[in-house]
Amino acid sequence: MNAKGILKSTETVLVIDWPSKEVPELLARAGLNVVVRGGSGSEDYSIYEITGEVDNRAATERHTGRSPERADLIYSYRPLSELPGIIAAAKELGAKTIWYQSGVTATGGKDPKGCWVAEEELTLARNLVEAAGLHIIAKPYIGHAAQKIRVAG
Repeated sequence: MNAKGILKSTETVLVIDWPSKEVPELLARAGLNVVVRGGSGSEDYSIYEITGEVDNRAATERHTGRSPERADLIYSYRPLSELPGIIAAAKELGAKTIWYQSGVTATGGKDPKGCWVAEEELTLARNLVEAAGLHIIAKPYIGHAAQKIRVAG
């Protein structure tokens, strides 16, 4: 399934770190239930929601202090060295896909929308994720894909 299809079939996404608040905001505006893990603590969880009138809608963050009971998708902006823990979280929540973003451009520069990963690293990550029975997406930038399926405000 392609990136757009995965987002269309997703109800709840757990966002593990992000390059900018644009990521959870665009996912919420696309109509997804968005839970963010903003730290390493067991209570570092919030929900991103779209609130307000149609003319004046805004994304707001509300601290919940708990992990979601389930998620269809895990979005991660963490180093690939943390992938085993992210895979464990995906399996625990019933997620089938991990959407990984590096924050790096093909020239090695930092970019909050960057999705470049060295081929050998991507192959290792793909092998690890697929061995766990999951799928991995490393591009496009999730914000661009979310804008294409936008159904809310």
